[in-house]
Amino acid sequence: MPGSRKLGRTSDHRKAMLRAMVTFLLENGRIETTVTRAKEVRSMAEKMITTAKTNDLHSKRQVLAYVTKESVVKKLFDEIAPKYADVNGGYTRIVKIGPRRGDAAEMAVIELV
Repeated sequence: MPGSRKLGRTSDHRKAMLRAMVTFLLENGRIETTVTRAKEVRSMAEKMITTAKTNDLHSKRQVLAYVTKESVVKKLFDEIAPKYADVNGGYTRIVKIGPRRGDAAEMAVIELV
């Protein structure tokens, strides 16, 4: 697992959460979450975009195995990946937005650049 932060969850729960967050990020372009989660999501989201840049059946299946919505995979291959065709990495930006009110966890917004 890249980065291998445990995020206080079992491996199954953590994997499911990251898949959901990466899917949501690719669908909406930005999400608000804690800084540590954002860093994990960035790692996987960038891998998905890099894989999608080689637009063939194998890479489509690799991405489909991770991203949870087919519509998002279509958007990734048709809109997002072509936008970054000549860029090597750095597709996302993490901006810290201060502490969360309930438990003062450091919050951040992660967005597609």
